[in-house]
Amino acid sequence: MYAFCRAIDDLADEGPVDRERSAAGIRAYRREIDLCYAGKPTLDVTRGLQAAVVRFGIPRQPLDDLLDGVEMDLEKVRYVTFEELRQYCLRVASAVGLVCLPIFGARDPRSREYAVDLGLALQLTNILRDLKSDAARGRIYLPLDEMAAAGYSQAELLGGARTPAFLTLMERQAERAHRYFRSAAQGLPESDRQRLLTAEVMRAIYLRLLRRIERRGFRVFDRRISVPRLTQVGLALRAWVLGDVRD
Repeated sequence: MYAFCRAIDDLADEGPVDRERSAAGIRAYRREIDLCYAGKPTLDVTRGLQAAVVRFGIPRQPLDDLLDGVEMDLEKVRYVTFEELRQYCLRVASAVGLVCLPIFGARDPRSREYAVDLGLALQLTNILRDLKSDAARGRIYLPLDEMAAAGYSQAELLGGARTPAFLTLMERQAERAHRYFRSAAQGLPESDRQRLLTAEVMRAIYLRLLRRIERRGFRVFDRRISVPRLTQVGLALRAWVLGDVRD
């Protein structure tokens, strides 16, 4: 599953010059998904995916949604409202979580909402971290109406301007990500807590990342902010030993 996600994610990063090649790649992967569920896929990566589909009973819809999300990256570089952006995040992030639920062995139906909310939280955090690299590709993953309300222009973002309006805008985006992190934490069914420890480690790491971005005053144009590897390992070990993750 990881290999498949990496393969299709690479299609979105080809750039405008290779858009036709990327679009052709997405069409090819759609055919391969058909074959995963009704035949014999022809690529190594999708043969591996089919083995996981059969073993874990992975539903098809999230895989289709994931391809839809990658396709959006080829066709759409601006989002007018958060609802538009949310649809994108659901497809490229929450869909991965929904695919992982049967792999992790989650059984409680409420875990679906946990996966959806966690995917949104992770992707919104990614967006804040990657503003600079996305802008270099001509992409803006912030709601344009909220940028306008804050008094921050597209030209300023593409130029990496860190203004008072930018800080106001970022605080609003960070608080939205925090809401989804809280919703995921509160919605995790106790019956699936042990099965979803891996997802909880991801939640803890990305929450640390969001807090680091905030503590550094949203200086995301200066350099890429990250969580130190030792901190990540510590969170994973704590989950393994104690059976839970502390924020």
